[in-house]
Amino acid sequence: MARSGVQYEDVQRAIDALLAKGEAPSVQKIREILGTGSFTTISDHLREWRCQRERNRDLPASQAMPEPVLQLAEGLWQRARESAAETLAGYREEADRRVAEAQAAMQEAQRQVEDAEQREAALSAHLAGTEQRLESRSAALARVESERDQALERSRQFEERLARSLQQLDKLQKESEQQAQAHHQALAERDAQHLARLNQEEQRHEAAEARLMGLLDEARQERLSAEKRHAATLQQSEKRQENMQLQLRETQNALAREEKQHRETQWARSRAEERIDTLRHEQSLLQARIEDQKRHLDEQAARLRTLESELLRRTWMTEDEARTVRRAEEGTRTREDSELESSEDHR
Repeated sequence: MARSGVQYEDVQRAIDALLAKGEAPSVQKIREILGTGSFTTISDHLREWRCQRERNRDLPASQAMPEPVLQLAEGLWQRARESAAETLAGYREEADRRVAEAQAAMQEAQRQVEDAEQREAALSAHLAGTEQRLESRSAALARVESERDQALERSRQFEERLARSLQQLDKLQKESEQQAQAHHQALAERDAQHLARLNQEEQRHEAAEARLMGLLDEARQERLSAEKRHAATLQQSEKRQENMQLQLRETQNALAREEKQHRETQWARSRAEERIDTLRHEQSLLQARIEDQKRHLDEQAARLRTLESELLRRTWMTEDEARTVRRAEEGTRTREDSELESSEDHR
């Protein structure tokens, strides 16, 4: 519905001024003359003026308008025909320009398709290289896992040997303790025998005291020697145990390093798999872009064929057909102006 502000009479006067100049009325030209008013309001008044003109065209000449007005209308009609010829030439130039633009767009699209195909080939080669590197990494990972299994087996064997060594060490310690106990017992028995003998010797003769002292010294020396041998044996056993513990720690460190290398290899493999997934996704996106470019080319070709047929049809149409086309175009332009104004009002 037309809004208040610009009235129908204002639009009609602007239309008469345009007709007097030999120009076809349009929403933009009427608004330029009035200097105000919305496109929707002017379009509604222009549509009403055209409807009244169509109704007056069906009436007899004496009832429709006076003779001067008819003469003015004939002059306007002649100018409209000349304007239509100029418009047709403009349409032809526009069609030629659009054909050239469509051909340029088609060439550009073909170039983009060729570039896309080259990028796709490069991506395919890169993907093949990545898959080959992944296979190499997988083989290396298999070798690392095999070496890790071998290291684990060696560690297990070493632990078994260490356990046996510890058992032997415990056995040696027990034997050493038993030997020391037996030696102490033998020394005690020997001391007892020496004391008994000493008592006998003291009872028999005082001259045997020196001999008894020598025997006691020998017993003490033998006891000291036995204790030294026991200490040396115990020290050797402890040194062997320390060496075995050192070897065990070195083996555990080597196993930890191999497990760390295995984790790093697993991480590199996961990164390579993520990169392959990314490349595949990029390839699918590129394929979709290629399909869009092909579809756009088909649409450009269809539009080009439509423009060529339209140009050919307008070139050979009769005057009545040209009048019908102009009326249809005026209605189309009116609808387009109305839609444009409606969209602007909504904004």
